[in-house]
Amino acid sequence: MPRGRYSLHDPHDHTPLGEEHFHCAPGPSGWRYVAQTTTPSGDHRGSVDLAVDELGRPIRLELHAAGWQVRGAALDGVTWVRTDPTGADATEGNVRAHAFTGSSPAFLVALTRLLRLTPDSPETRVRLVAFTDPVLAPLTVDQSWALLRSEAHPTDNGPLTVDEYQVSALDTGERHTVHIAGDVVLAAPGVELEDLDTPPSVFP
Repeated sequence: MPRGRYSLHDPHDHTPLGEEHFHCAPGPSGWRYVAQTTTPSGDHRGSVDLAVDELGRPIRLELHAAGWQVRGAALDGVTWVRTDPTGADATEGNVRAHAFTGSSPAFLVALTRLLRLTPDSPETRVRLVAFTDPVLAPLTVDQSWALLRSEAHPTDNGPLTVDEYQVSALDTGERHTVHIAGDVVLAAPGVELEDLDTPPSVFP
């Protein structure tokens, strides 16, 4: 069960946004990721709890940030309920989308499980519902993903396969790369892996 810490920053101006302290593990029914997020000063900022099934579909999502809460799952596309800080007003949403996304690296790993790309796969287009900081506002985004290469790197615990993905935002044409090993993001825009207690889990 990998445990570690990501530092998060604004991908455009590199302003520090805080850290995400996480643990994750594959299980008999899929994969689960749990994390606590902190501000740059170390104060508690929120939490992430994401579970996907063996096909990579989100079967449970729970986010907390700035007093807001989101609960969601794959249902007729993706469905969610967003609750305001007072708890008095909840709004439900549904979009014919493939999955959720947001600032947490968990969403990148989960999406690669859903897409199951190979280096010879064509670019794959996906529609996602992003919950944007700081109040988890839902936004529908379209992206295309391609697996550029998979390379094995020697480590003290044996070879570690690193997948390099190219991600394109279809509304702006902006492209970036994401490096993932097993169920851990090594590098992505706005994300740096700072600590990792145990090697990434290898998916079957």
